[in-house]
Amino acid sequence: MPWSVAPLRTGRAWPLAPDPASLRARWDRLARAADEDERAALFQPTRSRTPHTAVSQLPGHASPTGPLDGDAGPCPAPVRVLHGPFDRQWLIPDHRLIDAARPELWRVADERQIFTVEQGHVPQAPGPVLVFSALLPDGRSPAARPGRIRPLHRRPGGREPNLAPGLPEHLARRLDRPVPAEDFLAWVAAAAVRRPDGCAVPLTGSAAVWEEGVALGRRVLWLHTHGARCATSPDDRPKLPGGSRPYVRSAIPADRRALPESLHYDPEEKALGVGTGRISPVPAAAWDFHAGGVRVLEHWFACRTSPAPAGALEAVRPAAWLKEWTSELLELITVLALLAELEPERERLAGRLAEGPPLTAAELREAGVLPVPAAARHPASVLDHHEEGPNGQFALL
Repeated sequence: MPWSVAPLRTGRAWPLAPDPASLRARWDRLARAADEDERAALFQPTRSRTPHTAVSQLPGHASPTGPLDGDAGPCPAPVRVLHGPFDRQWLIPDHRLIDAARPELWRVADERQIFTVEQGHVPQAPGPVLVFSALLPDGRSPAARPGRIRPLHRRPGGREPNLAPGLPEHLARRLDRPVPAEDFLAWVAAAAVRRPDGCAVPLTGSAAVWEEGVALGRRVLWLHTHGARCATSPDDRPKLPGGSRPYVRSAIPADRRALPESLHYDPEEKALGVGTGRISPVPAAAWDFHAGGVRVLEHWFACRTSPAPAGALEAVRPAAWLKEWTSELLELITVLALLAELEPERERLAGRLAEGPPLTAAELREAGVLPVPAAARHPASVLDHHEEGPNGQFALL
């Protein structure tokens, strides 16, 4: 997957939040600032963005391109994004607020796209080496070791796979079956392994092993995307069996005047305590699931309850636990538990891969797949829609 993009860089925390209502309230607070100095302090200017910066339009979003200080207008409708591994949050899609929005990613973000996010190497840290998302990912790494973002498709509508030219055709000949882009990504999801210098994806020359890996990888993609990709039906969503399904046993939190202060796990009861609330059963594998160098559930909880700087726009947030967060937490527990159940299958696949026959780099060089042409490492031209440049100028892509 030769074309990769660096993670987004917002430059300020307040345009991102776990709920969209907080973002609208933050925007209104900025718009009501008494004077320019207060507005600048709330905005948190950087070298790339200030309230006076004119920008090009964010692809797919009709936000203004003139300075924010001139006429902010209404808050653009927040969009769902993947914030770090497994944390689905909301972002104000306004280019004036984001230092490095990576417009090339926004141009190809649609209902066919799947993003692969490399997880930076953290020594001896467990967890997946890759995270997959149907949502636009910001590529953030909790351990401050961000990797690259690799879209599956180089153009909107699922056109032009982001694969080394000639690779799908060579695999198809070797395996005697078609190799569509989504099947290749499924293989990556099943077979990728962590190496000290990054991620490696071994390839096989065995059709039987390939089919096994693709079937396993499609389930991995289905879980990572919360059922948005590789689903068998429109209502196919991740669920645990009836007796293992987590439920709220005590309200979260019982005191609606404040956010819960702690998250704790009882391994004997298989119960997750959220302040005074309680969820069970929660498999130990879901609680212990790590990604990006952190325990996923703890990091998810901290993003919603950790104190924000006084006076900053980040402090404009819910004063108590939201009902939607409970539903999201139950869904996240389910996804993590089901992903953990797939680990034995991944280990079996690794054993079968070790038995061979491998598809080697030398074979790919002989077939002309390697080295990858330089053009394949750059974004494709997307000329089928208009984008506005700074202050309403026409933008050339």
